[in-house]
Amino acid sequence: MDLELKGKTALVTGASKGIGRAVAEALAAEGCELHLCARTEAQLQAAKGALEQRRGAKVTIHPLDLSKRGAPRKLADAVGPIDLLVNNAGAIPAGSLGDIDEDRWRAAWDLKVFGYIDLSRVVLAGMAARGRGVIVNVIGLAGVRPDGGYIAGSAGNAALNAFTRALGGEAIDKGVRVVGVNPGLVTTERLITLMEARAQKILGDRKRWRELTEYLPLGRPAEPEEVADVVAFLASARAAYVNGVVLDIDGGVGARNAPQAKR
Repeated sequence: MDLELKGKTALVTGASKGIGRAVAEALAAEGCELHLCARTEAQLQAAKGALEQRRGAKVTIHPLDLSKRGAPRKLADAVGPIDLLVNNAGAIPAGSLGDIDEDRWRAAWDLKVFGYIDLSRVVLAGMAARGRGVIVNVIGLAGVRPDGGYIAGSAGNAALNAFTRALGGEAIDKGVRVVGVNPGLVTTERLITLMEARAQKILGDRKRWRELTEYLPLGRPAEPEEVADVVAFLASARAAYVNGVVLDIDGGVGARNAPQAKR
């Protein structure tokens, strides 16, 4: 299937590893020109080199901390006109309300919640002026399945779910689609580190971390590429009538655990 993305210009944040890196790979495979943003320049350079070598993609990197005031505007000005924005940067820490103090909560939201909102604001203005564009927000399943042990992330993701739907309902009148995805557990470096620590605590062997994911519908977490393929489709002309929605990518966890309907 031709996604009709060849020649499109895309900006991907949090693009140096994990889901963001996989999204960059998927878009490069479809022929997009890429702008990649993350905080660590060395990791961005590695991603750029790999994409150029494997895909022959045109890649520009932007080492930048999007949690800083004014950084989204600086990035948008540096990138220029784009067709696609994939908001993906952010890592909100786990913990209960008592674990996450005022400073940690605000720092986490400055990057993921306000980072998504502020970058969308400045990018949308240019897209609306040209009458076309797509914004895809990579959010997280905790926004619809809140967890008190991940309270800052649950609340932040819930806000971004509402933001995506609300903005999609308005932006479509300007020719811009806004959609999102809620990945569940995904095999990223961050997840593996967390699961290894949990396996060490519970099973006494960090290498047995995959045993702790066997309860999932397919007996495993998603791979980053499985999320990236959905993002690429949603960003494409093949999804031209999909707008203002957030798709859960959880292997069916929500369906399996949903309460039975009343008879």
